[in-house]
Formats: sequence, C-alpha cells, structure tokens
Amino acid sequence: MALGGYAAFVEPHWLEIVSRPLPLRGLPRSLESKTLVQLSDLHVGPLASDAYILETFERVSRLKPEIVVYTGDFTSFQSNLFENTERMYATASRGSLATLGIFGNHDYGWNWAHPDIAERLAAILGSCGIKILRNDSSDVEGLQIVGMDDLWANKFDPKHALAKLRQDAASIVLSHNPDTVDLPGWGNYQGWILSGHTHGGQCKPPFLPPPILPVVNRRYTAGEFDLAGNRRLYINRGVGHLAQVRFGVRPEVTQFTLTPADT
Repeated sequence: MALGGYAAFVEPHWLEIVSRPLPLRGLPRSLESKTLVQLSDLHVGPLASDAYILETFERVSRLKPEIVVYTGDFTSFQSNLFENTERMYATASRGSLATLGIFGNHDYGWNWAHPDIAERLAAILGSCGIKILRNDSSDVEGLQIVGMDDLWANKFDPKHALAKLRQDAASIVLSHNPDTVDLPGWGNYQGWILSGHTHGGQCKPPFLPPPILPVVNRRYTAGEFDLAGNRRLYINRGVGHLAQVRFGVRPEVTQFTLTPADT
C-alpha cells in the first residue's frame, strides 16, 4: 500500500530539474553559457493536475532561461481542449530570446488523426508566445533550431525540415518521438536531437528496463544516447502523464547550458 501510494501520489508530481551541458559545434559567442530549457509531454487536460503544471511553469520561469523548447504532447484529448489549452499556456514558461515548440501525437487529437486540431492548437499556442515548428526551423542569434512534426500523425518530414540547414552553423533538432532518429532522411545532419514521448516508461523496476515503452527501439528510454552519423540524442522523461503513476522515473525538466564543443 505504501509503494502504491508513493507511485500514485508522490512521484508523479516530484519534478526533477536536470542540469547538464549541451556542447554545440559553431556555437555563437553571444550564446555561450546561456540556458536552454526543455519541457516535454505536459499533457494538459483532465489527467494532469492544473496546479502541478502551473507550478512547473513558475519553477522554470524562475530559472530565467534564454531559450525554452517544448518537445510535444502539449495536451491530452478532452471536450474543452482549446479553452483549457489557452487558459493553461497563457502563463507558460518562455525564454527571453525564443520560445519554440513541436507537436507530439496527442496534439493531433483522437488516434492522432485530426490535423485540424493541430492547426487550431498551433494558433492558440502562438498567441501564448510559443512558436510551433512543423518541419521548419528558426534562427536564434545564429543557433538553428529545427522542429520536426509528429511521426505517429504521419507528418514527420526530415528532408523538408533540414533542407535549409547551414552545415557550418550550430544547430539543434527537436523531434518528439525518438524512433525518428532511426528513420531515413537525416542527410548530413550532425548534432543534438532532443526528444520526449517515452515518459521514461513511467514505471521502472530496480535494475530492470521499463516494461512499457511507446517506441519500436526499446533502448530509447530516457537520457543521452550515441547515434550513428555523429549525432546525439537526449530523451526527456516528461512533465505530465496519461495515468497518474510513476515509479523510479521522476518527471523532468531539463536545463541545458550551451557550451562550445571541442573541434
């Protein structure tokens, strides 16, 4: 009973702010030692506590990040989806230089099959100061941030997203589902990819992998991974949940310090 109570009522809201460096080749001097904060999988809706989400926004805002990125699943399907999204994200964490986001599967509505829902969410989030990238990129003082659209919604298009990328400039890719890193279309991209989607499995027995993971490649749980082609993947464990239960997988906000990589 004690373990059940802990998993249902303590760990799901025991947010960890993970601080780590993010070394980037070609990083502009103006961005050295600046902060990029990643939030993922907030799942605003009936299954995630409004008070917990709003407290998370407050904690991130106190970090005073220069860049904030949201790596998908802003919402969960609900009857008052648009009104609730506007109400909650009106006070969302923002960066002093840029606030960018991408969509996850849940942002496409029921069965990830409603692009009209994603279109309206993009407009609402934009009015809240969050620019949604859908196979597109944004330049932040010389740092290229590329946002992939969602895989399960059949909108993932890396060739289009990376087409205008300058190879000699620092870059980061946001891609909700880590399975995308194993798909073709990345071309000559070398660098970091920030993902979410897995929630770290939400429940992980000691010394064992999580039994439930929504990915094909089951090594993609949480944290950092080396990839082919001189790429590196970081998977954020997510802020929210679809079921209020976590064990051994605390929710996460990642605070990256931008640093120049060794050449």
